[in-house]
Amino acid sequence: MRVIALFNLKPEVSPDEYLAFARELDLPTVNALSSIDSFRVFKSTGLLFSEGAPPYSHIEIIDINDMDQFGRDASSEAMQAIAAKFQAMADVIFLATEEVTA
Repeated sequence: MRVIALFNLKPEVSPDEYLAFARELDLPTVNALSSIDSFRVFKSTGLLFSEGAPPYSHIEIIDINDMDQFGRDASSEAMQAIAAKFQAMADVIFLATEEVTA
């Protein structure tokens, strides 16, 4: 399963504060989980061929290899603390996806 998170930082959260959290805690911890194949964070830089502002400032792409294990991993004390910190920093929408192939 691939989960895509679209989010904007809350007004009181600086981009530098979020990036420090992502680099130092969120990315290494989540990528170390056995249920995760890949966890990546992206900063929006603009809309393609447009001068308009993107609707979301950041995107996360989470590739989960085992949803049952992910549920157990996500309920750990360490992950609950990270999730709470993230929720305090961002207004987020999580999309569960299924790839369309030819």
